[in-house]
Amino acid sequence: MPRHNETRHVPYTAEQMFDLVADVGRYSEFLPWVVATRIRTNSEAEMVADLVVGFKSLRETFTSKVNKNRPGRIAVDYLDGPLKYLHNEWHFRNDGKGGCEIDFSVDFSFRSRVFESLAGQVFDRALRKMTDSFEARADALYGAGEAGVSGSSSSSAHNAA
Repeated sequence: MPRHNETRHVPYTAEQMFDLVADVGRYSEFLPWVVATRIRTNSEAEMVADLVVGFKSLRETFTSKVNKNRPGRIAVDYLDGPLKYLHNEWHFRNDGKGGCEIDFSVDFSFRSRVFESLAGQVFDRALRKMTDSFEARADALYGAGEAGVSGSSSSSAHNAA
């Protein structure tokens, strides 16, 4: 059951980062492996969305419910697809200097023990690439802040078959 926790500081506000993460419909524009999205329902507080994730000839569709608590928290719970379960959370806190701290966590399990074992070998690197992609998207949308990204990044990964 892979788990990943990461904290980053970015030169953008909690509101800006909340808006970026909550804009699931645009994920295919900047997230690696996301090839398509479909928003089934969307309100200020909740969204149900499908993500089609692809790598080479493999394509899988994941349906998730996204709970939005502006501007401090986004929680994602898995509804349907190839996983056994998935839960991830984003927490955004303004730093009082125009930037914010982001805490990101994800916990999931594959239905297949073999696939979980294989994925565990690249899991941490793939999640770092994903969080780097959110940061690069923020730079593209909001312009790199003068302070730049202040490398207060920490993470831990856990993989148990």
